[in-house]
Amino acid sequence: MKVFFGLPHSFRRPRPVVAIGVFDGVHTAHRRILAAAAARAKEIKGTSVALTFCPHPQGQKSLYSLEHRLKLIAECGIDVCVVLDFSATLAGLSPEEFLRGIVAGKLKTRCVYVGGNFRFGRGASGNVRLLRSLGRRLGFEVRVFPRVRVGDSPVSSTLIRKYILSGRLAEAASLLGRPVSVYGTVIKGDRLGTRLGFPTANIDPHHEVLPPAGIYSVKAFLDGREEIGGICYIGTRPTLGEHRPEKRVEAHLFDIKSDLYGRNVLINFISKVRNDRKFPSLEALKKQIAEDIGKARERRKMRNEVSPIFVADEAGERRRTN
Repeated sequence: MKVFFGLPHSFRRPRPVVAIGVFDGVHTAHRRILAAAAARAKEIKGTSVALTFCPHPQGQKSLYSLEHRLKLIAECGIDVCVVLDFSATLAGLSPEEFLRGIVAGKLKTRCVYVGGNFRFGRGASGNVRLLRSLGRRLGFEVRVFPRVRVGDSPVSSTLIRKYILSGRLAEAASLLGRPVSVYGTVIKGDRLGTRLGFPTANIDPHHEVLPPAGIYSVKAFLDGREEIGGICYIGTRPTLGEHRPEKRVEAHLFDIKSDLYGRNVLINFISKVRNDRKFPSLEALKKQIAEDIGKARERRKMRNEVSPIFVADEAGERRRTN
């Protein structure tokens, strides 16, 4: 996927089909829109485009970093992503100025795909009714997707954020259509894990929303490819008497001995092993970590050999695969 940060000076792509949204979390409803835009573009031998924004237009903390979001958008089959800086200038455009100058003008859009709660323009004054009306005047089609529900819950980034922060990871995963995850870069730490006999990858999570403190059984993907089981610690290391406000993210990946500094890693949270707590000594902590690893390995073995895997399809329905 080609990414433009800001509007390209000259956008010469055939028959653009543009999906517009923040796509925070790229959850099941977002993927339905993005995948449909990609399919339509392929059908008309055109170009699928995702038009998104950073920072979040509503001023809230994003579920995922921009880099993580771009990775997931690309997986939906999108050809081009245009990332607009949500500046005061952009926020001040009227709905017609936004569509005429950017969507129809710069991107030369043939079709626009959005969700049913799409708002745009100064003060979020534009809605899908105005979008359709202006689309007819400016010469592009509009397709609006209704809100997706999983069970009794509407799929929304706000609800997913609430679930993650409260530790309700299974419910968040059902709305995302995949496990709750954190994407980041491995950075240098103080090597405490190595001294305890359990080397860890210290992860800079790129300002993503994190689950509550604790130990988690995880599945990691290095550079988006190599799959490895492991455990992940999220917390402030109370045993060491640290009083940092920010949580640390440290992953012990099974059977990995190579240097991971500088590599990107995606951590999928599978299940919680235990809460974070303070231990009376490093020796007691070391013993507990060994138990945590044993539990995580056993759970991984049971999932691989016995348990069916539940995933969400594009419609947000749960289906079983073996």
